[in-house]
Amino acid sequence: MAAPQIGDGVFAQLRQQGDPSLQEQRDRALSQRIHAQHEKSQQRQAELVGDNATKPITISSVRVLHATHTRHGFLERIFHPIISHNRQQGSYTLHEALHEIGGAVEKLNRLDIFQQPIATYIDTPDQTEASSTPTDHAVFISAKERGRYTIKTGTEAGTAEGSAYVNAQLRNIFGGAERLNANASLGTRTRSAYSATLDAPILSNPDLRWEIGGLASSTLKHWASHEEVLKGGNARLLWQTGPRSRHEFMYAGLWRQVTGLAEKASPTVRADAGDSFKSSLSHTWTNDTRDLPMLPSKGYLLKTVSELAGLGPLKGDVAFAKFELESQAAVPVPIPGVQGDSGVSFTAGLRGGMLYPLTPGGQPELSQSRINDRFQLGGPSDVRGFRFSGLGPRDGKDAVGGDVYAAGGASFLFPLPRVGKDTPLRLQAFINGGRLLAVQEDDGSAAGTFMSTVGALTQELPSCAAGVGLVYAHPAARFELNFSLPLVIRKGEEGRKGVSFGVGINFL
Repeated sequence: MAAPQIGDGVFAQLRQQGDPSLQEQRDRALSQRIHAQHEKSQQRQAELVGDNATKPITISSVRVLHATHTRHGFLERIFHPIISHNRQQGSYTLHEALHEIGGAVEKLNRLDIFQQPIATYIDTPDQTEASSTPTDHAVFISAKERGRYTIKTGTEAGTAEGSAYVNAQLRNIFGGAERLNANASLGTRTRSAYSATLDAPILSNPDLRWEIGGLASSTLKHWASHEEVLKGGNARLLWQTGPRSRHEFMYAGLWRQVTGLAEKASPTVRADAGDSFKSSLSHTWTNDTRDLPMLPSKGYLLKTVSELAGLGPLKGDVAFAKFELESQAAVPVPIPGVQGDSGVSFTAGLRGGMLYPLTPGGQPELSQSRINDRFQLGGPSDVRGFRFSGLGPRDGKDAVGGDVYAAGGASFLFPLPRVGKDTPLRLQAFINGGRLLAVQEDDGSAAGTFMSTVGALTQELPSCAAGVGLVYAHPAARFELNFSLPLVIRKGEEGRKGVSFGVGINFL
């Protein structure tokens, strides 16, 4: 009888399935060992840096690896200031050097042309070189470039609207972090929209960018019995003044056409039919400290938009001054018996705007504004419980917009039972309202007439609604499914009792 082979028992044991609980314990133990080693390595690194934080060093060179399509001169503007001989003090401490290098690498991150993460290495150069000193250090940065282009296609659905789109982006076109974005979409409300923009950082600064672009679109405005066609271009200067603060300066020249009038279009819409050209300067300031803009639980938003059209050299055949203010604040709500973040939050927001029409040439005389420029209010993303453009002045069945508006809302957000606070799903209970008014011509002064219209916003109760719903915060947009009940509706306004679906970025 043949003797059993020693290896047979080993392979038999390997073929047997192990105890799942035992395997789970082994995996947990391995994970704990790896985690402990990582923590020990991080602690050791921190100790080394701490022990040598005041050690004087000089940075002799900086090399960016793998950036094959990025211009040398573009990168040099970022890293040249940290080379030691360009610094009046002559040398750094190790702590200062790490801080300067980290700031330069963060600029690379914000350029959006390199893969994450960007690795940094510091080493001493070859000491045999005659020009080297004992304090010299060389910096090596491994920055792998992202793909040169991205193409996205998809469909979108919203309240009474559906669309299909294609987006193409070319990155780092000329080696200076330039971006070319092209978009095209076809839909039920926005029948067609085409746009293209080219932007680039100024002097290699990701916080200061210029942009130039053009657009052509055709939008069916069923609430006002017409179609609006836009063609034109714009130029922008984008300035990031802080982690949460941003300024945008823009010139826009747009040819607008009110066309495709419905058979029963109102006299107000018919009076504004035809062509107009708007030439305007605008400034937008945004300060946003919210933790999650789509589903904030803490922080605040302040945003102002100022626009001046048709004044002096701007020309054009429409003239007005326009200002909008938007604010929102969110606070977490502690729940007794629940430690830490309960997932419950309270959000409140206010919006307002004024449109002061001017006569062509910019004379300070009150004139009639055009339907293209007026504000619209009502819908699932601002005053819920009302149809789109359901608030404000109307001519027959057409919503013709207004020159002054104010709106506000408040919401409580709750995690879904058995789902938890770590998901982007929330239940909400809300109340919101607003008023939209048109400036009425009378025999008084232009300024007095306008200010009396502003004062009328607070003379009566606002149109308002309350309700409950379900919120899903996707990184690209916020989705809401609400049941709304109008509480105050004025004559002619269009409330919407029942279930409504909304998709957008900014909600009251």
